[in-house]
Amino acid sequence: MATVSMSLVFQNPLLSPYHSKTRPLPRNQSNWFQAPTRTRTKPTSSFSSIRAQSGAAARKEDIVIVGAGIAGLATALSLHRLLGVGSLVLEQAESLRTGGTSLTLFKNGWRVLDAIGVGNDLRTQFLEIQGMVVKTEDGRELRSFKFKDEDESQEVRPVERGILLETLANQLPAGAVRFSSKLAKIQKTENGETLLELVDGTQLSAKIVIGCDGIRSPIAKWMGFPEPKYVGHCAFRGLAYYPGGQPFEPKLNQIYGRGQRAGFLPVSPTKVYWFVCFNRQSPGPKITDPSVLKKQATELIRDWPPDLVNIIDNTPDDLIIRTPLVDRWLWPNISPPVSAGSVVLVGDAWHPMTPNLGQGACCALEDAVVLARKLAGAIKSRPDTIGDALSSYGSERWPRIFPLTVRANLVGSLLQWENPIVCSVRNNVIFPKLVRLGPLLEHTNFDCEPLQAPVV
Repeated sequence: MATVSMSLVFQNPLLSPYHSKTRPLPRNQSNWFQAPTRTRTKPTSSFSSIRAQSGAAARKEDIVIVGAGIAGLATALSLHRLLGVGSLVLEQAESLRTGGTSLTLFKNGWRVLDAIGVGNDLRTQFLEIQGMVVKTEDGRELRSFKFKDEDESQEVRPVERGILLETLANQLPAGAVRFSSKLAKIQKTENGETLLELVDGTQLSAKIVIGCDGIRSPIAKWMGFPEPKYVGHCAFRGLAYYPGGQPFEPKLNQIYGRGQRAGFLPVSPTKVYWFVCFNRQSPGPKITDPSVLKKQATELIRDWPPDLVNIIDNTPDDLIIRTPLVDRWLWPNISPPVSAGSVVLVGDAWHPMTPNLGQGACCALEDAVVLARKLAGAIKSRPDTIGDALSSYGSERWPRIFPLTVRANLVGSLLQWENPIVCSVRNNVIFPKLVRLGPLLEHTNFDCEPLQAPVV
């Protein structure tokens, strides 16, 4: 019988919509991107706290990155590794958002982390996942795979979001991240720079602004992007804790029901990440009470395999979240370009996608190194071509990002089927006989050479 791959969608994407050139920057800026001199006030910290000065002139910055999430910190570190110059990272929270659960990185994500010099620091803390097991809600196994059998170079490891952020931030120079810095206003100035005003009154004038401010990005909204669209299902996610050691093999366990699915995988010797995804016509009200979240998640899978119920029971209340899943399709010739003058988007701010392929964080990391290389080439040769470099970044990334966003959405829709006949075909024909894991992982191929520090 012929085999089928769920990744057939958009194998040959349309031409990039990002061919239009952005307005070039002023040519009279010969002192661009000189390395700032910052003094470490606290040797153990890489962060600064700067107070606004009422009535003061706008502070000049070469590169400002808005958002200290994965995309923002990876972009800052990539620029630091390639250019040896600093960027100022603005974060609206009072500290790094080290809470939350876990995310899974495939080999493309690890290649980027290796390129920016933090891969091995993270590998020692997290388990490598050997394969995947697919089961029905009553515990019947449909299929099992080993990642190395499909691709010897594949590397799958979950990482705790907080530890990933701390690892990236600790490699940045002192003063690189400014906390309690929420963006209030953004506007262009007559000299081609971008003026950023924060809610505390601070004003910054930046030669380049990189928006890494997440799914609900104010910068993306300013650039004309629509709000991300709800895809019709929500997800509970959590990180269970077993102080005496978790009992599970290093495998990704997927469980499919009607209109909902769940999964779990060990993160470390004592922690297990899990999720429950369920259909809902609208996102519903935001719930912050962790005991209510745990109760709702447990009720959805009460009659499912007991391992899953046990994992949720072992999850601390502050490590459970519930989020509506959203994405944004970057339609050719319809969506705005990724850059406007000297303002550009990275990661979820540009291309929020559903987690069905495990590529949201991986693609944000890819964005970071591609953008850094484009900027490095322009800054070292002709700073007046920065706008062209940002446009080139969009042209290179769009043919990869758009198909992945669409594919992730369609895979999620297929796995959330509710019709009992269709679910029966899925469980008895598609997964046992037709699905091949190899084609599903082709999108994890990404070449990324180490970022070389400049010779001083």
